[in-house]
Amino acid sequence: MNGDIRKSVIAGSWYPGNPKVLRADIENFFHNLTEEKVKGRIIGLIAPHAGYMYSGQVAAYAYKLVRGATFDAVIIVGPSHRVSFRGVSVYNKGGYETPLGVVPVDAALAEKIMTRSSVTSCIPSAHTQEHSVEIQLPFLQVALGEFSFVPFVMGDQDRQTCEDLAEAIFKAIGNQNVLIIGSSDLSHFHPHEKAVKMDAVVLAHIERMDAQGLLEDMGNNVCEACGGGPAAVTMMVAKKIGADRVKVLKYDNSGDVTGDRTSVVGYTSAVLYASETSMVKDQGHNGVGDDTGLSEAEKKVLLDIAKKTIECRLSARNVPEFHVDSARLGEKRGAFVTLKKHGQLRGCIGYIEAIKPLYKTIEEMAIASAFNDPRFPPLRREEFEHLAIEISALTPLKEIKGINDIEVGIHGIYIIKGFYSGLLLPQVASEHKWDRLTFIEETCHKAGLPPQAWKDKDTKIYIFSADIFSDKD
Repeated sequence: MNGDIRKSVIAGSWYPGNPKVLRADIENFFHNLTEEKVKGRIIGLIAPHAGYMYSGQVAAYAYKLVRGATFDAVIIVGPSHRVSFRGVSVYNKGGYETPLGVVPVDAALAEKIMTRSSVTSCIPSAHTQEHSVEIQLPFLQVALGEFSFVPFVMGDQDRQTCEDLAEAIFKAIGNQNVLIIGSSDLSHFHPHEKAVKMDAVVLAHIERMDAQGLLEDMGNNVCEACGGGPAAVTMMVAKKIGADRVKVLKYDNSGDVTGDRTSVVGYTSAVLYASETSMVKDQGHNGVGDDTGLSEAEKKVLLDIAKKTIECRLSARNVPEFHVDSARLGEKRGAFVTLKKHGQLRGCIGYIEAIKPLYKTIEEMAIASAFNDPRFPPLRREEFEHLAIEISALTPLKEIKGINDIEVGIHGIYIIKGFYSGLLLPQVASEHKWDRLTFIEETCHKAGLPPQAWKDKDTKIYIFSADIFSDKD
C-alpha cells in the first residue's frame, strides 16, 4: 500500500508542515468562529483551496459545521490546475498523506463510481502536484478524526461531464451517509470592486443550487470559479440526495487579508443540507397531490399489497394472488410506488399510462421499485423494517399549451420531445420548494433536455394529479 500513498506537496508552504502547528492553526480558525448550526442533515460543502493564510479562515466556516460528525465516506471534487487531461481522474487506491497522517481511499466506493461513469479514469499524474483536494484534508482530519474518502480531479468541467459524474456518485453511494465537498476559489486577479460583483453571481447560483446556471455564466464569462465544475457536481449530487437548503457561510477575497485590492482572488464557503421539514416529508403530504376518490380503506389495501409483495420477494416466497372487492381498485390507472429509508429515496418506479388495474400496477411497481430501480442496489432484508412506502395513484394525462396551467403541489409534469421524455411527480416540486418555472425546467432536465426545451414547438407538456399516501401517514 505504501507505493500507493500520495505524498503531500504543499505541506510547509500552503499550510504548516509541522503537525502540531498545523492542528493548532486549524483549531484557532475554529476558535475564531461563533457556534453555528444548521437544522437538518448536512450533505455537501463548498470550500476554497488557497493557502491557509489566505482562505483558511473562510474554509473553517464550512468545516466547523461538521466537527464531530460521522460519515460513511467523504468525496472531494477539485479542479485540475497542473495537468491537462480529458474527463475526471479518481485516485482509487492507497491514500493521501498530510502531516496529520494518511487518509485512506475508499477503494470500493471509488470502483462503484467508476463503473457507473463514462468520464472517470485513474490518472495518477493528475493528483501528484494538485493542491485543490489535499488542501481540504487537514481540516477534515481535525473535524472528523478518522475517515475514508474518494478524491476526484476534474480535467473537464462542462455540463455533460458534471452531470455524468454527479449521477455516477449518486447511484454509487446508495444509502450511505456521504459528505461531498466541492473545492473552488472564485474570481482571479481582478480589482476588488469587479471581483465582488463577479463573485456575487457565483454566490447567487450556489444559494439557488443552480448548477446549470453557474456553468452557463462561467461559459459566458459572466463569472469565474476555478472549481465551478466541482461546485456544480456538489450541488447536483446534494440535490439528488435530498438537499433543499443552501447557506453561504462566508465570502472574502485575498484583498481583505493582504490589504492589496488591486488584484484579488475570491473565496467562499457554503453548506448544502436537507432541512428538518424535507426529512419528514414522507410522514404526510398535506396540500400535495389531489383527492382522486380513493377511500382510506382502499388506500390501506394498496399499501398492504405493496408491503406484502416486497416482503414475499425478500423471503423468497411466492407472491399471493390478491383479490379486491373495490371496483375503483380494479380500474386501469397509472401509479408510482416510492420507497424511502430514513427519509431518503430508496426506489421509485411506476406506470405513467393506465395499462393495468390499479391494484396490479401497485403489485408490479412495488417489486420494480424495491429490486429493479437502476439507481439503487436491490433491497436487502435488513432494510425492510426501516422502509416507508408511498403510493401515487395518477389521474389521466392532460396535454397543456402553456405552463400557467401547472399548479405546483397539485400537478405532476410529463414532458416529451422526440425520443426524450421525463416525469416528475407532484410531491417533488413541493419537497424542493420549486416554483412553476423551476419545476418545468427540472422536468426538462429529468428528460435529458436543456432547461428551456419546454418552449420548443415540438415539445409536448402533459400534467396530471395524483392521490398520494404513505404507510407513515
